Amino acid sequence: MLPFLDNPYPMAVEIREVNTRQDLKRFIRFANRLYSDCPYYCPPLLFDELNVFDDKKNPALEVCEKQLFLAYRDDKIVGRIAALINHRANEHWNYRHVRFGWMDFIDDEEVSRALLDAVKAWGKERGMTAMNGPVGFTDWDHQGLLIEGYEYLAPLASLYNYAYYVRHLEAYGLRKEADWIEYRVTPPKQVPERLARICQLVKERYHVRVDKVHSARELQRKYGSTYMDLLDTAYQNLYNFQPMTEKQKAYYRDMYFPILNFDFVTVVVNEKNEIVGVGVGMPDISQAVRRCKGELFPFGWYHLLKALRAKKMEAFDLLLIGVRPDYQNKGINGIILEDWIPYFNRYEIAYAETTAMLETNTKVLSQLELFEKKQHKRRRAYIMDI
Repeated sequence: MLPFLDNPYPMAVEIREVNTRQDLKRFIRFANRLYSDCPYYCPPLLFDELNVFDDKKNPALEVCEKQLFLAYRDDKIVGRIAALINHRANEHWNYRHVRFGWMDFIDDEEVSRALLDAVKAWGKERGMTAMNGPVGFTDWDHQGLLIEGYEYLAPLASLYNYAYYVRHLEAYGLRKEADWIEYRVTPPKQVPERLARICQLVKERYHVRVDKVHSARELQRKYGSTYMDLLDTAYQNLYNFQPMTEKQKAYYRDMYFPILNFDFVTVVVNEKNEIVGVGVGMPDISQAVRRCKGELFPFGWYHLLKALRAKKMEAFDLLLIGVRPDYQNKGINGIILEDWIPYFNRYEIAYAETTAMLETNTKVLSQLELFEKKQHKRRRAYIMDI
């Protein structure tokens, strides 16, 4: 029994809207309490989560509506959920979806049902015809319920949930809409001969090369924000894609690129010096975040900075690879992987974690054929008519 739910005769579940900053902090910190004894959970950074829900800081909220809910029993928080509508995505895909995300709850179907009912009612009031999740405001946010791989550590860049969540969502009537799979990859000691041969042919045939930039400032000076434009077009056919606004591009650029180790940022350009491919990875900082429990102060910043600047690391997160549509299926992805392999060995990386990849995206999955790997996690997005 959870320590904050110890009444053997509980009252009915009460759903309350989150409308104050104090309530928002309770909303964010509830998951940390729920997973306080779980060795695999990685808490979010508190300031990041506060910014995500701040209308003045997250430009996604210019095209999205939101309402957060907390579930109470005996005046104690027992669950949370966010109801979201991304109008830009709905227009792009020509559907009327209300999304749910940031959903966490104790193992009690009365609680999970009340939370999902709140999202359903909120969405129907606004003319939505289907409900799907768990997803975020955009496809750049965490998405997908973990349905396999509970015994592996969760990177900062992905969700973690208890196994009982699956039973609750399916009991409610939600059905599978999309699955993502993730791999743990063992870096080779040197570039595989076949990969090197393919990359050389691609470079010669399409007149492309790696331009190794060394800082966010240099990247911005040489290419402006064209790399963000590329990522936007590269992902336009992926699940729940939303065309980014210019403010969103600047938001994600300023959030992620200044903290990166640019040994693991690979830019591929053509003969016109146009970016045709971008690869981004970073050290796995989840252990540092666990130590500070998601709080930067008073000493959390030290653990994070130490992890980001490490010269030796066991785990690494392969965050993204994006290729301009007219250069897709031409081997650009291989060039990015080829560029990373020497750095994997320089930093003595034992394994790399891929981000979630749609199980139907065979083009991306085929990139890993040349590497020793294990498919160790699976995630799912659900949907139902409302």
